[in-house]
Parts: sequence; C-alpha cells; structure tokens
Amino acid sequence: MVGLPARGKTYISKKLTRYLNWIGVSTKVFNVGEYRRARTDKYRNHEFFKTDNTQAKELRSRVAMLAMEDAAKFLENGGGEVAVVDATNTSRNRRDILVDMFTVKRNFKLFFVESICDEPAIIEANILDVKVCSPDYEGMDTAVALEDFLKRIEHYKQEYETLDYKHDKDISFIQIFNQGERFIVNKLAGHLQSRVVYYLMNIHVLPRTIYLTRHGESEMNLQGRIGGNSDLSEQGDKYAEELGKFVANENIPNLKVWTSELKRTIQTARFIDAPKEHWKALNEIDAGICEGMTYEEIQDQYPQDFADRDQDKYHYRYPSGESYQDLVARLEPVILELERHENVMVICHQAVLRCLLAYFQDKSA
Repeated sequence: MVGLPARGKTYISKKLTRYLNWIGVSTKVFNVGEYRRARTDKYRNHEFFKTDNTQAKELRSRVAMLAMEDAAKFLENGGGEVAVVDATNTSRNRRDILVDMFTVKRNFKLFFVESICDEPAIIEANILDVKVCSPDYEGMDTAVALEDFLKRIEHYKQEYETLDYKHDKDISFIQIFNQGERFIVNKLAGHLQSRVVYYLMNIHVLPRTIYLTRHGESEMNLQGRIGGNSDLSEQGDKYAEELGKFVANENIPNLKVWTSELKRTIQTARFIDAPKEHWKALNEIDAGICEGMTYEEIQDQYPQDFADRDQDKYHYRYPSGESYQDLVARLEPVILELERHENVMVICHQAVLRCLLAYFQDKSA
C-alpha cells in the first residue's frame, strides 16, 4: 500500500485480502501500525511522526522492516500467495527497500496500490469513522484526536512522493483517486494483478445495506429433495408475503432485488415493490445426476459419492454437476456487482448463501 494517513489504505487492504482468500488465494495483511503499537509505549501525540524526530523515525523504520520480513516469511515458508504490507510507504526510499526485499532478493512480483485523496470532506469522514477510534486515540476527546491526526498527516506530507510514470515506469502499480473517482494503472504483471485491479475498480465505500435471504420453503423442500425447480409451498408463500411487508416497512431507498432464475426465488420476491433482476449465477448448486433426490437416496444409490462429499464438501463435485469451489467461481461476478451497487436484496439458495456469507464474513475455503 502507498498513501497518506486517512486515505482508506487499511480498508482497501482488508477488502482485497477478504476477496483473495475467498477465491482461494492465500492472503494476509501485515499492518505496520499494529507492529508499532505492539513495540512502543502508549501513543502520546503527533510529534512521534515529525520528520526531525530522529529516534522515533528509526523506531518506525525498524517496525516497518519487521512487518516486511514477516511478509516475506509468509510467502516463502508459510504457504502464502499474497502478502499485503499495509503502511504509508510514502517515500521513494521506502518503496526502493520494498523492491529490493521482495523483487531483487526474492524474485517475487510486487504491486503497489496508492490511494490518493484531496477531497477534505472524504478525508475528514475517514478520520472520524476510523482513525479517532483507533487504539492510538483510545479515551481521547474526538476534537482533540482529530486535531492531532491532522497534524500527523502534515508530517507525512513533508516526505510524500507519489508514484509517477517518470520515476516508476518499470514498477507495477495502480493509483486510486478520491476513492474510485478515477484510476491510473501501470505495467500489470500477470493474471492475478489484473484480477486485483478489476476488483479495486469495482469497490466503493458509500454506506449501503445488502440483504441476503433464502427463498421461502418450496414443495421439494417439503419432500427433502435437493435441486429442482419447484414452486413455493403454502408456508413459502407466507414467507414471501412477510418479506414483502418487511421491505415496505424498512422504506429502503433505491433498493434493487436480485433473484436466481428458479421459480422459488422469483416467487419469494413477488410481493416486494422494487426493480428485480434474475441472475443465472445465483441458481442453486448443480447436483448433477443427484438432482431431485433425497440424501437417503443418494447414500443408497451412490454410497461412494455420499462418503466423498461428507469428507470434503468444498471440493466434492456432484457427477455431471458442481462443487462449492465451482460455485465460488460462478459467484465472483455477483460479488463484484454487489461491491459496485448500493442497497440490494439477494434472494437465493442455501449453497449460494453459504458462499456469499463466507465472503462477507471473511471466511476462506
């Protein structure tokens, strides 16, 4: 990460890490601020970050190196695939150290993500939402914390050297301006960096609500059968009515409703007064030759498949059907669209909901 304080670097780091872990790329954040707090006395004030505070500057450099070294170990020995170094990294000298440690000495691919923001309203909102609640300002008056943090930013500005093509044309990077207003991308190296860029260009930080619900009970649910495309049961119809009342009472502005293409989700949405989209990607996991069967029938007719699924549900693929791993890949475009939209209600299926909840709750495979 690159950027002044209060530019959303930690937010971006956490979002990106959650996404990469969800798609099966082992990723971990190394937050230099946490390293500093673990190895120093209680934070006093902005003077710790003054450019002429030699002792503090040396300490900050040491803890930054510790974070970098741990990130390198994670990639070398810990089975990690992506390490996110969450720090300001605002000087070319610091970025040169990163290049030397990861690219020159270890031949890893390095990708810089710089968050640039010059909108005072956005910066102040970031500070009030996150920074004044950080451990550095625990127990401090909000106004005092805000004033101190603004002074801290001014100290960083004195040494801030933004990424630019003249000096950094051989480095892979993306610059994000004012939380997604515009982007500059330079020299992408490989498929994974391309996926990271596409993700970062789709996320936003505006307040919104995402509602996730399973469809109402279906006729095949009553029979204990998986898959299929049956209608709602009488109980399922009642749930659809109650869901419609709930949405009306919530008075959600600009709500959009997404369902699968299967009847039971479309019927569940029919009492909701909002624009609706039907997504094939939201269809239930394809059970292949087991579609329409009960679990007892599967165990009786396909005992080895039943046992294999019980051992590893995530990777098990139904014959002529899908696995949860396949489902995650199918749902990736849905996640990217959810990140772009404001208020959305998703009405879908049990396996689909498990995958979506895993993303939002930061659960990896």
